[in-house]
Amino acid sequence: MNTILEEIGIAELTAEQLEELCEKGEQAARTYILSKVQERRISTLDITVDTEGSKPVTVNVEIEITLSPLMRSFDVDKLAKEATEKAFQAISEYLRELSCKSTK
Repeated sequence: MNTILEEIGIAELTAEQLEELCEKGEQAARTYILSKVQERRISTLDITVDTEGSKPVTVNVEIEITLSPLMRSFDVDKLAKEATEKAFQAISEYLRELSCKSTK
């Protein structure tokens, strides 16, 4: 899932801010997934968050998840979509925090 975040009114992002943005998105997705599925039931979990540009920033979130055969009735696609949404929520919150800091 790809999205272009709306301009929130912050200066151009630094490399450190872009890195932290990616880390926050990845952590939010991982935390959400682990709140829904026990870690031992996850065979593969790859979460990639990357950015293009710095103003506006384009954020790409990709989640690949494979669950244990015991979880075959679990809707993995829905879980990945919801985790992606959580990642984008965390990224938006981080950008809003930066916006507040830059206006002070």
